[in-house]
Amino acid sequence: MFSSVYWTLASWRRALLRRWHTADKTAWAAVGLILAVLAGLGAGMQVHVEREEERREAARAIELENLACLARNVYFESRGEPPAGMRAVAEVTMNRVASRLYPSSVCAVVYQKNWDPIRKRYVGAFSWTEFDSLPEPEGEAWRRAQEFAEAAFYRRAPVTLPGVLHFHATHIRPEWSKEKTQVARIGRHLFYR
Repeated sequence: MFSSVYWTLASWRRALLRRWHTADKTAWAAVGLILAVLAGLGAGMQVHVEREEERREAARAIELENLACLARNVYFESRGEPPAGMRAVAEVTMNRVASRLYPSSVCAVVYQKNWDPIRKRYVGAFSWTEFDSLPEPEGEAWRRAQEFAEAAFYRRAPVTLPGVLHFHATHIRPEWSKEKTQVARIGRHLFYR
């Protein structure tokens, strides 16, 4: 019984090999080529999708970092101010990002330093960035700073200070303010164009 099954299978195998060796293989080659191309396209698409996902994740991380920089700037520059003052600080920061005169990212604007020939050192555009250590933002003021930062960052807040790039506290009078046009006083800050 076993030997007859073995001989039958062996004869089928020989018949298949004979047909394979004598057959026209053009159709098989075409099918093989099509399958190879499809496999290559599939692998390429998978790599593209993975890279696109990585790019989106990196862009989202940068977006969140910039949003955090804006919220910190609003918090440390205006946490004791009324809502309009916090909104104004966020708007001025975003105006700087939009201006060709300043860096093109929020974090770069917030942490920008310029040479001060009088003090003979680099000085931060926002005074709080010069401190070595600061307490972590917290409480209601931090929640509001995040809220106003998000509204300004995603352009959901109405524009109230178009073109305004400068502000300072009312208790100081920086030299640069003499060359600018004051356009608003909000809380304890003066705003300039």
